[in-house]
Amino acid sequence: MKKTLVSALTTALVVGAASTTFAAANPFSDVPADHWAYDAVTQLAADGVIEGYGDTTFRGQQNITRYEMAQMIAKAMARTDVSASDKALIDKLAAEFSDELNNLGVRVSNLERNADNVKWNGQARYRYWSQRYEQKDGSTKKQNNDQLNFRLEPSAEVNQNWHVNARIDALTDPSKDTDATVKLARVWAQGDYKNFQVKLGKLPFFSTETAGMLFDDQFSGAQVTFGKNLKATLEAGRWNLNSANKQSNLNHATSLGDNAANYQGIALNGTAGKFYGGAAYRHFQSDCFKHVNEVEESYKGYKANTDEANIWSVGAGYTFDKNWNLYGAYAKNEKADRFGTAHNIQLNYKGAQKANKGSWGAYTAYRYMGGNVAFAPTYETFISNGVNNVKGWEVGTEYVPFTNVTAAAYYFNGKQLANDRDAELLFGRVNFWF
Repeated sequence: MKKTLVSALTTALVVGAASTTFAAANPFSDVPADHWAYDAVTQLAADGVIEGYGDTTFRGQQNITRYEMAQMIAKAMARTDVSASDKALIDKLAAEFSDELNNLGVRVSNLERNADNVKWNGQARYRYWSQRYEQKDGSTKKQNNDQLNFRLEPSAEVNQNWHVNARIDALTDPSKDTDATVKLARVWAQGDYKNFQVKLGKLPFFSTETAGMLFDDQFSGAQVTFGKNLKATLEAGRWNLNSANKQSNLNHATSLGDNAANYQGIALNGTAGKFYGGAAYRHFQSDCFKHVNEVEESYKGYKANTDEANIWSVGAGYTFDKNWNLYGAYAKNEKADRFGTAHNIQLNYKGAQKANKGSWGAYTAYRYMGGNVAFAPTYETFISNGVNNVKGWEVGTEYVPFTNVTAAAYYFNGKQLANDRDAELLFGRVNFWF
């Protein structure tokens, strides 16, 4: 079926406009005001049913394809301000061009689906640390720090098995009122198959077997996980040592050697009823590890004979009921002569669920955090300008005052491993989730 564009529009898609005077600027240079189809064409252009060509022409004598006609019908179908007779005419045209409209509908649906496949999550949060270290002369060194963080975490579907994920962080110190530091912290492709998962890129680095006692960061490389109730994870790549806790001995050493370490690791994690646990072995190699035995007071001039860190770790937990959970973990760096072990035992009660207003949780824990093995722990009392290379008790609570708003307070009190002097820290946080 071939019709001229003017004929098709005026006989089929005018939608009541032909009898209406349209006092608007002429949209097309080749449709003068005295043209018999002027009112219909200008009205349809104003309604978005027709667009013409990029050179301001309408080309009304040019033949159109069935697909072009279907595009115009689809736009007319989207209109709601039509009379009953015009609606009947549009329905008849839709029936005649059903195949083309179905194809067009598939294309539109796919475009909408692809747009919907990009999911955005994020948070805005404020964190505050107030730490106290006892000095050699018995005085107390005090340091307070706070931080504003805005985070976006997009996830885009590539196909039914693959996604691309990212994390964008913006950090600023509100006490200094400086511009935020914005960085692409993570970006990785993830393939999910039955009992098998692969990640490639700059991806999350989490010591699952110790519930994050050793690492909660990111590394660049590859990760493969397979299994069901018992899962094996293989990892290899490079880890940026500048991510280490600022109070850890590794962080002091980064100025003395390569700031990135070659990394390989293997971990096993599984569940059996109310029991869960795992074990892992991780190997790192960097010049920085020649200095991990050093402490702040004596690292100058110290030399070691190894550039490696070999860390093995185990952890296990038991869920008593929906409210109570007990977990413990142990880790050792075989290459560290001092401060090379870490262990933690933690009892949890309930838990704050950000979507559930009024929910809350609390915990108490004993932590022994050797600075030459617990390099980047998940505990917020030990990250950023928190404490590390310490042992002691920690308590904390978290509450949801409003939906998707959480508030938390943690307190640590213990001793420094290097000299047995007091170490104390108070931490607070407010999160807005979206």
